[in-house]
This record gives sequence, structure tokens and C-alpha cells, in this order.
Amino acid sequence: MCLSAPKNVSPLPILKDREALLLEEIKAYLAAALPQEAALVEEQFRCLQGLGEAISQYPSVRAAEKLRLSGRDEESLISALSSFASPSHLFHIPTRVVAFRSFLVAKFNAFSFLSRLTQDKARFYRPLRQALFSIICVLMAEDVYFACLGNRMFSKESKAALAHDLLSLWDTGKEPDAVSHLPALEALWTARDETPPSFGTMEGSSELIRFSMDMEESWQGFLMSHSGHKETRWALEEFLFGLSYEEILTVRSWLIRFGISAVGRDEVRSYAGSRPAYGTVKAADPRAIYDFYIERRDAAQVRRRLLMPGPKRTLEELYLTYLVALDHGCPVSPPA
Repeated sequence: MCLSAPKNVSPLPILKDREALLLEEIKAYLAAALPQEAALVEEQFRCLQGLGEAISQYPSVRAAEKLRLSGRDEESLISALSSFASPSHLFHIPTRVVAFRSFLVAKFNAFSFLSRLTQDKARFYRPLRQALFSIICVLMAEDVYFACLGNRMFSKESKAALAHDLLSLWDTGKEPDAVSHLPALEALWTARDETPPSFGTMEGSSELIRFSMDMEESWQGFLMSHSGHKETRWALEEFLFGLSYEEILTVRSWLIRFGISAVGRDEVRSYAGSRPAYGTVKAADPRAIYDFYIERRDAAQVRRRLLMPGPKRTLEELYLTYLVALDHGCPVSPPA
């Protein structure tokens, strides 16, 4: 059977320029120091290249497709995403997008392999971690967008703006600089990744100041406009302390009960309980910040379904909502 060449395809960017240069530098080091491992690296990235080329054969997510009884184009996809309500989006998005998520995981694993092989070489640590963290941020951003699209509290106009940005995220090959709100989200996660929790009085004031020092103006505006909203404060406390809303209440009640003015990092678990609601965000593992988001998102969804007290949305969802409203002038209902 002979297949014609696919139409409306766009090449998949396998590696960014800085990633390609880093790879060549590491391959040169491995060829001299660990030739067998160098061959494994060559094979792994050859497979990654092949996977990317295969995915590139699928049409662009913005390409129009006409079928006998129906069709799909950019506007219809935005409309479908705007009305999105399913907690599972696997069968609601284009094949190219599903495949590209797998590509990002494969790319993460390939760079993780490089990180393990060069763990005793300090000059490779920071650029490798930056590459790994960037991949994690892209996957998290997509999850944040879907969480917002699945929230019925959002206006139709807000969802249309979110859907348009999500389409841009897919269409650019996941380049953060080309998507309007991804750099702000990435800055949020980078700041959290580089700022370990400091519990102290559990009021959060000093932690917030320390965390916010390097954040951009949109973050300051978000804090000012949401300063009076309980849900934002609860979600922010979860984000800063790495504890669930329920655990924070428990720790504070113990501090009041025993007249304790401050609590240390090593002590907080004895007050919060022996089974943490959220895993520890470990600086050595970029996947930990992704796990931390997923755990908070799932807990928020449970509270929303069961009408339990506490944040019903993550800090990322609340921040993204603010950014969309700021950028597009869409009416967005503030959190309760």
C-alpha cells in the first residue's frame, strides 16, 4: 500500500539550541571517559530523534481537516476545549498532542540519563537541571490549563482565552518564550523550587516576602488583587509550606494549645502527622515539583466535590486565571 505524503505537517523541534550544544559537549566528555556509556547515549538520542520525526508526520493542531460528515479547524478545536468538562482529556485532544506528551517524557528520561552519567561533573549539573525542569514546567502548565478548563466556575470568555493559549502551547512545540503565560508559571515554580519551606510562626509573612523577591510585577498585582480572598491565602499557604490545608490547621492548633511560638522544619511533621498529604519537594529531583502540583490539584478537586473547607483550586489555577483576565480583559469571578 502506498501512502501519500502528509499535508499540513510541521517539524517537531527535538532539541533547543542550548540543549543540542549541551548534548554535544557531554558526548565529547563521555567519548573520552566512558566510551560504552557514550554509545548508549548516542542510541537513546537517536531513538528520541526518530520518535520526534514520527510525531511530526501528524498534522499541526491548527491545521484544518475536512471529512465527509464533519471537519476540524482551529476555531472548532478552541470551541471544543472551551466547553471542556471531563476530568479525563485523553480522547478529547489531537493525536499529535497525546504523542508529544510521550515525547516529552522520553526527552526527560534521556536527559536524566545524561545527568546520572555526569553527576560527578559540576559544570554539567546546572544546565542539565535547567533542561529537565523546563520539560517538567511544560507538562505542568498543560495540566494547569486543563484544570482551569474543567472548572465550571470560569466564564465562557475566560475559557475561550485559556483554550487559545493552550493551542499556542501545543503549536509552538512547547517553547516557553512563545506562550504568553508559561514564563510566569515557570517563574512561580522556579521560585518555589529554589525556596525551601521555612515554617517559623506558621503565619507565612516572612516566607512570602522571601519567595516573592525575584517574582515579576504580575505576581505582585495578583497578590494585591487577591489579598482579601480566603481561597487564595489557603492555596498560597499550601504552596509555601508544602503542607495540606488540613495539616496547616492541625499544626497551628498544636502551637496554640502548647503555647509554642515557632516550629522548625524537623519538628513540623510531629505536629502535622506521620503520613504526609504531599511529598517533599526535593531539589535533587525536578519531578518532585510536578508531583507536588498534582497532589495539591487532586486534593482541591476532592474538596470541591465533597464541599469540604479549604482551597478548591491550586495557586497555579488562581494565578493563571488572573493572568488571563489581565491579558484578555475577560470577566473572571474572583475566588470566594
